[in-house]
Amino acid sequence: MTVAANLEKTRATIREAAARSGRAPDAVRLVLVSKTVSPERIREAIWEGQTDLGENKVQEGRSKAEALADLPVRWSMIGHLQTNKVKDVLRFADEVQSLDRLSLAEALDKRLQHLGRGLDVLVQVNTSGEASKYGLAPQDVSAFLKDVAACDAIRPKGFMTLATFTPDEAEVRRCFRLLRDVRDRARQDAPQGAALADLSMGMSGDYPWAIEEGATIVRVGQAVFGPRPLPDSHYWPS
Repeated sequence: MTVAANLEKTRATIREAAARSGRAPDAVRLVLVSKTVSPERIREAIWEGQTDLGENKVQEGRSKAEALADLPVRWSMIGHLQTNKVKDVLRFADEVQSLDRLSLAEALDKRLQHLGRGLDVLVQVNTSGEASKYGLAPQDVSAFLKDVAACDAIRPKGFMTLATFTPDEAEVRRCFRLLRDVRDRARQDAPQGAALADLSMGMSGDYPWAIEEGATIVRVGQAVFGPRPLPDSHYWPS
């Protein structure tokens, strides 16, 4: 199937899952993950009206943002962000979904203050409990949000998670429900309050479940662009 056909199929799936959860289709934002995908193929999606894109790596994101600078694109940084990459990520990203530590928040805030601008961020939470995943432990979120309140240039808008990578639907949904519970508590107790509305959860293999559990943002790539190249394939400049 073509990128256009896959994109329409994904949008239809989002609409159906939103309906099952009692929400309007536009209550769920699709961030199209362009990891390893060439600018030429990304353009196919943009021509179909998809202008919300997500990248995992700063260098790849910058390169693609420059290649697609003639088009109206909104970039989200969704991968782990090193503190020394803050200056580079702010050259293209309109949003960072992977805020996971105070040192990163402070580095972003310092650079944003210098630039005279703000930035929407999502706090990454490790709902699976796996040591291989980044993100705050759920019990640490409350204290983190209080600390982050001192960073005036960053605007926390909610939370992001990666569920356990498993075909076990019950376990995946548990991760999503945990993030929703974290969000609901934070909206009551955190300094940011009602601004913490977003839940970015769900990828190509599980995004319908995520929507049914309350996702407001899904991050989908392979369902639209197809399988990614093998790790030893040459797909993008290193």
